[in-house]
Amino acid sequence: MTPTSPPAPPGGALAVAGLTVRFGGITALDDVGFTVEPGRTVGLIGPNGAGKTTLFNCLTRRYEADEGTVTYDGADLLAVAPHAVVGLGIARTFQNLGLFPRMTVRDNVLVGAHARARAGFAAAALRLPRVRREEARLRAEADELLARLGLTDVADRPATGLPFGTLKRVELARALAARPRLLLLDEPCNGLSHGEVAEFADLLRALRDDLDLTLIVVEHHMGFVMGTCDRVVCLEFGRKIAEGAPAEVQNDPNVLRAYLGTAA
Repeated sequence: MTPTSPPAPPGGALAVAGLTVRFGGITALDDVGFTVEPGRTVGLIGPNGAGKTTLFNCLTRRYEADEGTVTYDGADLLAVAPHAVVGLGIARTFQNLGLFPRMTVRDNVLVGAHARARAGFAAAALRLPRVRREEARLRAEADELLARLGLTDVADRPATGLPFGTLKRVELARALAARPRLLLLDEPCNGLSHGEVAEFADLLRALRDDLDLTLIVVEHHMGFVMGTCDRVVCLEFGRKIAEGAPAEVQNDPNVLRAYLGTAA
């Protein structure tokens, strides 16, 4: 089915229309569409297996879409090579931490800044002065992020063995090191205590405002979603069943049925 083209989104917006992804005989996403305006935080919710992470993997080009369109800041995102997505200003975190355990916290963050390095292979191999200047600049920016996220004291420690909540902030710092405009967060509150969730929500709001970020958050922690997101999209079995302001979605009969069952 050919999706109806949505109205042209404002600059820096993400527009998803008719997005469909199939794995053999299984339809993981079925005609999903929504728009995220610049500077807003959108929560993506739904029971396990609803297609939330599959959607993230399409947006970052890890998966190919069978049908539909995705436009970001006027560009056809589905036509972009996976390695070039970060160059459009898109970064993400992962449900399962993807840090390098033996590398220091600082070096893990510097991995995120690699996409902004301009020195070629030959210049880097020869350690030319401009390469050293670039490395110093990226290191200074990484240290600024570490300070902002309260990670300075562990900057020179390997990632392995650090508390889970600290590792979540390290992964966030690594994503921010790429200087994204659109940041995709996959279950950032998973494994955090109640107090850590509240602290993370405050941190995320401050980062969004200060860095002019647009955020899409996959999350099961409903308190976090309802208190942090401007709009919420709910998926069930790959289909969008509700979209709107947090209070509207929270009380939507289809959402209640998806989470609590028909009796509810």
